[in-house]
Amino acid sequence: MNKKMMKTRLFALLTAVGFCIIAVLVSPSVAVSGTESYADGEVHSVYTNELIPAAQASQRPIAVMMPTDKACQPSYGISNAKILYEIMEEGEISRQLAIIDNWQGLDRIGNIRSCRDYYISIATEWDPILIHFGGVCYMADRITAPDINNLSGTKEYGTGGERPGAGSFFRTTDRKAPHNAYISANGITSACQALGYSLSTRPDYYNTSHFTFANGVNTLEQYGNAIPGNVIDLSQIFTYTKSYFTYDAASGQYLKNLHGKPQTDGLNGQQLTFSNIIIQNTNWSKRDAKGYLAFQTIDSTSDGYYFTKGRGIHITWKKTSDYSPTKYYDDNGNEIQINEGKTYIAVAQKGRNILYS
Repeated sequence: MNKKMMKTRLFALLTAVGFCIIAVLVSPSVAVSGTESYADGEVHSVYTNELIPAAQASQRPIAVMMPTDKACQPSYGISNAKILYEIMEEGEISRQLAIIDNWQGLDRIGNIRSCRDYYISIATEWDPILIHFGGVCYMADRITAPDINNLSGTKEYGTGGERPGAGSFFRTTDRKAPHNAYISANGITSACQALGYSLSTRPDYYNTSHFTFANGVNTLEQYGNAIPGNVIDLSQIFTYTKSYFTYDAASGQYLKNLHGKPQTDGLNGQQLTFSNIIIQNTNWSKRDAKGYLAFQTIDSTSDGYYFTKGRGIHITWKKTSDYSPTKYYDDNGNEIQINEGKTYIAVAQKGRNILYS
């Protein structure tokens, strides 16, 4: 091979390498070990599919018990919840479980109320730090299990148990007890460090496979039997709060209402909004004369509805264990593809009706 040809090939090789380097430098994303990671250190959130800092993605979420009582409104920090569950309790009053991944920096979270055992089964699929103010006897075995990391302002199952992190809770003077118990991000961090809880996601428990997100926007137009979903009325499911949602086409979001008024966050005054609404019909029973309930959170025989972008479809759902994610399927047996953003999940007592228009 003559020198001229060698120089030509060498030049071509160096040019190709140069273009490859430039492409890597300007490329918006690079695949790393099967996880989509971005050049600026961002990744897709497992909760919303939005781009978030990688450091936030590895941070363990908190699951906070928050009330729906009129006297307790508004809750503080609730708009940071990427997943918000609402479930009935005894006395026909529902309660909320807020899954918050970006809790660092919040100086007032709550108010915080007691837990029930079915919330533990639901919360564990996110492997959070569970934050509550006591509970009931039915959760004694589960809340004291070694895999559960919880902070409780009083005896963790009501009639007994420890008070892990109780010193980090505080009460305010703007409301009367029991509606004035809170915790801060600094308090959570200090309590977890003292108790030896990991503040990073635990690989042996944390499951990154939860929702399947749409590639683009899912309007549900592909379903010929889609139902209207501009107003989602849960007043027959949650008879005390009469929770309902109205769809705002301009923002593509559902606005949450509680007790006939916008449900807002006390930290910022903003109304709670969601991209996805899931109604999860669930088998249930009444346990005793006090009215304590049981929900069959691990099941493969129940149905529900999924609403987004002003439409809805009938779905089924399946959950196989505490730490396994709940999966939702359309009537063709395909896992539903939800839209980017926050998700509200009503764990509804089977036999109660949802109203929509």
